[in-house]
Amino acid sequence: MTAVPRYRAPAADALRIVPLDDLSAVYHRASGQTHVVAPPVPEMLALLAGRAMTAGEVLAALAVAYDLPDGDEAAVVARLDELVGTGLVERV
Repeated sequence: MTAVPRYRAPAADALRIVPLDDLSAVYHRASGQTHVVAPPVPEMLALLAGRAMTAGEVLAALAVAYDLPDGDEAAVVARLDELVGTGLVERV
């Protein structure tokens, strides 16, 4: 049986998120890099701050918080994997 991947973002104080109209700038203190991201990335980072969740758990939390009727778990996995590539999220 394959384990379901879990994802974790750094603690909230390790990131500085600044809204820029429809986008947000995310400064990652550890790397010194700034990333410009679109929703729901800031919301995902807030959910994952210092704790590990599966893509399904992230999707469920987003659905409750933002009243999303239908969610696409594959899209959440793709976005989380992109965030892993940037170093903003780690797979644990």
